[in-house]
Amino acid sequence: MAKDNLFSSGITRFNRISTPVNILFSLIFISLALIAVIPVIFVIIISFSSAESIQRIGYSFFPQEWSIDAYVYLWNLRDVIGRSFLVSVGITIVGTVIGLFLNSTMGYVLSRKNFVLRNFFTKLIFIPMLFSGGLVSSYLINTQVLKLGNTYWALILPMAVSSFYIIVLRTFFQTTVPDSLIESAKIDGASQFTIYFKIVVPISLPALATIGLFLSFAYWNSWFLAMLYIQSTHQHMYPLQYVLMSIERNLQFLTQNSQFMIPEEALRRLPAESVRMAIVVIVVVPITLAYPFFQKYFISGLTIGAIKG
Repeated sequence: MAKDNLFSSGITRFNRISTPVNILFSLIFISLALIAVIPVIFVIIISFSSAESIQRIGYSFFPQEWSIDAYVYLWNLRDVIGRSFLVSVGITIVGTVIGLFLNSTMGYVLSRKNFVLRNFFTKLIFIPMLFSGGLVSSYLINTQVLKLGNTYWALILPMAVSSFYIIVLRTFFQTTVPDSLIESAKIDGASQFTIYFKIVVPISLPALATIGLFLSFAYWNSWFLAMLYIQSTHQHMYPLQYVLMSIERNLQFLTQNSQFMIPEEALRRLPAESVRMAIVVIVVVPITLAYPFFQKYFISGLTIGAIKG
């Protein structure tokens, strides 16, 4: 008993952090937090700065004049931006759900030791992590073979499955879902889908939430697939990122060719720089609101790939 108390007291002293070290760690973490937050605040301030203030003093935390011209400019394009916003929301939700189902089911199958082709499919899935099939081949398959051109599936399916996500989920299932639990469910007569949805999924929420967060970020920020597979005759299918990039390109074209396009006075009133920052705000804020839904699972899910190979 005395040895146990001595051991526990030694562990307590070893884990105890002195006040100076605690202050040092707090200052380090506060600095890291400010490094992450201050640029976002700076972008928001610039988006509310007037074009004249940016031309006179450049980017500043304290602009000479505040203005909402950038947001007014984007509000005038609300029909296009609103439609593309709904497209991005739909693609993000549907793509994340499909991606979670496909990656997790494949990862679960590969985690079971009694699956005969386990090693073969593991090696087959690992190959794309080292060698890509290439842009031309994937484009031809998606447009000529699968006929996904000018459809919403072209914005969803190419990003739905990732070898990295499958390997991470396979590792999590191997180390977290005990074989004895699966065997007990089989003895009770549960089917594979029942085992997956009622046993595996509830246990694996940290891993699924982590992969779901990565998928939702990827779908929300996606614009390249729209440029590849959606023609200009189907502009109603453009996601938000692609539309906002098109607006930014148009503003850049006007500013670079102002001597031929618009008078100098009108150029000074054009909120080109603040519109760029307002675009960043519009892109970042909606997906940031999704993070709290994943937060309680995210920290524990970050370590799933480092437990066991």
